[in-house]
Amino acid sequence: MHRLDITKARRLAVRAQMLDSERPVDLLSTVERLTFLQIDPTAAVAPSADLVAWSRLGDRYHTDDLKRAVEEDRTIYEQNALLRPIDDLRLYLADMEAWPLHEQARDWLAVNEPFRRDVLDLLDSSGPLLSRDIPDTSVQPWQSTGWTNTRNVTQMLEFLARQGEVAVAGRRGRQRIWDVAERVYPPGIVAVPTEEAHRIRDERRLRALGIARSNLPQQPIEPYHVGEAGEAATVEGVDGEWRVDPELLDLPFQGRTALLSPFDRLIHDRGRTEDLFGFEYILEMYKPETQRRWGYFALPILHHDRLVGKLDARADRKAGVFGVRAIHEDLPFDAKTRSGVHTEIERLASWLDLELVGI
Repeated sequence: MHRLDITKARRLAVRAQMLDSERPVDLLSTVERLTFLQIDPTAAVAPSADLVAWSRLGDRYHTDDLKRAVEEDRTIYEQNALLRPIDDLRLYLADMEAWPLHEQARDWLAVNEPFRRDVLDLLDSSGPLLSRDIPDTSVQPWQSTGWTNTRNVTQMLEFLARQGEVAVAGRRGRQRIWDVAERVYPPGIVAVPTEEAHRIRDERRLRALGIARSNLPQQPIEPYHVGEAGEAATVEGVDGEWRVDPELLDLPFQGRTALLSPFDRLIHDRGRTEDLFGFEYILEMYKPETQRRWGYFALPILHHDRLVGKLDARADRKAGVFGVRAIHEDLPFDAKTRSGVHTEIERLASWLDLELVGI
């Protein structure tokens, strides 16, 4: 049982996410270490996947790098709003072969078998295509209480992607371009058996997080828990048991200042963030403006091993400016912290190729 003080636990988390002073050198190795980049269409500052990559790589990263990796080099693939290294596809193929697990999806696919064949035949002969270019020949519409209700073509494509029969070949703006999987995924990938694949995924998730809980409630996109990966640990002043990657425990730590996406993996598990960093964060874009404390798309601010505040800023590309509305200090900034935060804001504006105003 490892017994960590809170500072060591924080540094373990920060280092694992490549947010210490030793920056990674290229996009693919970054995604391999993080295991994925999450896609979110909100671009109040920049799309989340780009922000996460920039916060690690700095000016080495250009948004064209990600597009090229997905659409030309095929070193990264997209599925279920996540971008993963193509080498990890083998860890998900067994789950794809077993999908769907839920009766509603199975029944809908069964009754819509002619529709499924129509989609696959059209993509095979005419793909890659946008979803709007695929006719809806469904026998029975998809029923849902959410936004997917009767969106039959999109739902069929999503389901076929979950089964590994189609894949996202790229994007045109925010719209996905679809094709048959054999023209997107490299040939000869062998599925890792389910149990082994889940074990490896837990181990890689722990390596990316550094410290995590063993079991947590299921998450809709990517779990926060890591099963029995790593070794057991406790953290001073925090209840319960954790799992840690022992290979990261004794590495030296040198911090830096970083501006994070609201979807950044360091802070995405809000319970873990409060336990380890004492940091409260809620994405307020869905709240009425009068109820926001920190801003529409406030960026958490990391300084060394502490989350010290939030940056309320917006990128106005039409006006060519990056406007800072407020810098919220959760912990009072000393001169060194303030200088680091201002420098990072200037770097972000420069990377966005926008004039910085409001600071």
